[in-house]
Amino acid sequence: MNYRVIRSNRKSIAIQVTREGVIVRAPRQMSDAAVRRYVTEHQEWVQTHVRKMEEILKNQPPVERLSMEELQALADRALQVIPERVKYYAPLVGVTYGRITIRNQRTRWGSCSAKGNLNFNCLLMLTPPEVVDSVVVHELCHRKEMNHSQAFYREVRRVYPEYDKWNQWLKENGGALMRRMDPR
Repeated sequence: MNYRVIRSNRKSIAIQVTREGVIVRAPRQMSDAAVRRYVTEHQEWVQTHVRKMEEILKNQPPVERLSMEELQALADRALQVIPERVKYYAPLVGVTYGRITIRNQRTRWGSCSAKGNLNFNCLLMLTPPEVVDSVVVHELCHRKEMNHSQAFYREVRRVYPEYDKWNQWLKENGGALMRRMDPR
């Protein structure tokens, strides 16, 4: 079985099946043999999810890819919109934040570093404004809880009561938007 290993400072190993293939996310200190053993032990799960992904890809209509110029225009617009939304919501969450960066990521809508720097995907400009707000609030709440615990989601819903509705919109429509990313 072919897979790509991505090592990081994480504490546990995980397998992810994506449209690009099988990705194993492993701690830096884990040996190659331990990674191979883990993949072998979970081979049935991987094969099941690879088949599901193949079925999904087979049934998806082709998408119109965004050009680099279109992505740059989205990033420019995001630089105008997202910092204002962060500025609005940060006091409601009760947190400060560091640098705001706009990226054209293939797998994430946003992220928050331990230092409080916020990253957002330029493709958010293709979503309804409520989705942008839900992602902004999600990332700002990570300034209080650097996890996805019940306490984290209580805080998200306190600040943005419609979070679940717009998060669901993103789950249902986000994949099609991500597929518009121009392959490099």
